[in-house]
Amino acid sequence: MASYKKIDPRLKTNNDTGFGPNANSYGGRFINRDGTFNLRREGISFLNRFSIFQRMQTLPRWKFVLIIVLSFITINLLFTATYIIIGISQFTGVIGNTDWERLKEIYYFSTETFTTVGYGRVNPVGDAANVVAGFEAMTGFLSFAVVTGLIYGRFSKPKPYLVFSDLALIAPFQDKTALMFRFATYKDHHALTNVSIKVSLAARVEENGEASYKFYDLRLERDKVDNLPMNWTVVHPIDQESPLYGFTYDDAANADLELYILITGFDEVYSSPVLQRTSYTYQEMKFNAKFIPMYRESDDGKTTILEMHKLNEIKELQN
Repeated sequence: MASYKKIDPRLKTNNDTGFGPNANSYGGRFINRDGTFNLRREGISFLNRFSIFQRMQTLPRWKFVLIIVLSFITINLLFTATYIIIGISQFTGVIGNTDWERLKEIYYFSTETFTTVGYGRVNPVGDAANVVAGFEAMTGFLSFAVVTGLIYGRFSKPKPYLVFSDLALIAPFQDKTALMFRFATYKDHHALTNVSIKVSLAARVEENGEASYKFYDLRLERDKVDNLPMNWTVVHPIDQESPLYGFTYDDAANADLELYILITGFDEVYSSPVLQRTSYTYQEMKFNAKFIPMYRESDDGKTTILEMHKLNEIKELQN
């Protein structure tokens, strides 16, 4: 059985994280680096779990665009196949001589009907073709309404646009040791105001011969700033009031330490509050290193330059 570092039992625990204490039921980290919860639901049907709108709002941009394009192509292929089954004789204006040429003309007619463009050379003349074309036109304008809502939702959704350092550091700070990590806003002309941060620690400890997780709020050197135009190095002094007091890397590994970070602020562009979560596991903590400053004065001395490429630059210290 692992040897767990003793944490002062007088320290107050945080029971409001939303995670239970059963150590044997967890798999991996609590929070992924992108802020999502490391959780998969079972015991309920897929249709009840899955939301198309929610999923489309959270997809990466390239996947969102790819799904829209593939959906457009697929729907029109299905309508084209329907027209072919009905018979090309139900159309007028088809001038192709080969099956491939006629197939392309019917596909282009489908795209024109779906988008309600209707150039006019190929027209349905049979009742069956007209009924299908009318249904396709209705499907088209309804789908564009849905896609417009999805695009608007993605563009209008406020985001904090924060990027975090890859590692959290534990190193000398003033006359003691401290846990540190840093983050910054990365969009031009974007800054958050009234920014606050809360950092919690999950640690596996031994109680009455059994392992269980306990959660602690970490006291920070500063937990609020009025504005965040630059980077912010978050510092937790490790003293006798810290659950990390006396921890080594091996202690952190045995305790399966994980930092849970929650940042809230106000976005002036969207006039809306925003939040961002992330976490650091013990594998993403480095001892005896410090961050290298990531801003400098411009050559003309009139501007401060925030060097985003230095967000993860650190300097290792001598033991």
